[in-house]
Amino acid sequence: MNRLTRITAILIQLQSKKIVTASEIAERFEISLRTVYRDIKTLQDAGVPVGSENGVGYFMVNGYSLPPIMITQEEANALIVSEKLILNQGDTSLIKDFNSLLIKIKSTLRAFEKEEISKLENRIEPSTKNKKNTSNWLSSIQKSITNSNVIKINYLSIYKDEHTTREIEPLAIYFTESSWVLVAFCRLRNNLREFRLDRISTLFITSETFDYQQDFSLNDYFKKFIEV
Repeated sequence: MNRLTRITAILIQLQSKKIVTASEIAERFEISLRTVYRDIKTLQDAGVPVGSENGVGYFMVNGYSLPPIMITQEEANALIVSEKLILNQGDTSLIKDFNSLLIKIKSTLRAFEKEEISKLENRIEPSTKNKKNTSNWLSSIQKSITNSNVIKINYLSIYKDEHTTREIEPLAIYFTESSWVLVAFCRLRNNLREFRLDRISTLFITSETFDYQQDFSLNDYFKKFIEV
């Protein structure tokens, strides 16, 4: 990758997050921290409003954005692979959201690139044929986790085969071989519980927010609660 291409890619990366550290940039492009500092200075000297905070990282000043950027063929191909995997994961809300995103991205492609993408779409499928449990709550739950909203659900217990109404504080989600699973603090049980999304019959996002375990880590949860 030549320097001009790398600097442009760094600019895109800076717009992808609120704060980007120099080590993140260095790791992505396999360059030294000294090179990162030089590239950032080049952007700043060119008039790009890149701010920095000692010990934290770099950020783009509010109000600045790049015009739409063409993606490479390799990046477009990666999106098609992602689409096939998402189609096979079982949650209809995620499929809908990703399809909407993919349509927007495809609209930026040139005619011959669209033909290539169409060709690849018909020639790639996930190898797994395992039946997935269908759900439609992933999009709402992701939003609730981001905004720390309490949600109210009607849940069919896996073990007792009974319906209960619960208020829960959503913390994280993960995917098993066949189902999406929500980790949440259950106010009914006064403890952390797991809920399979396909067992939720109704879901309502309340206006109430919570601050329970804002530093919750899914990796730490797995280490503590799941036996290896």
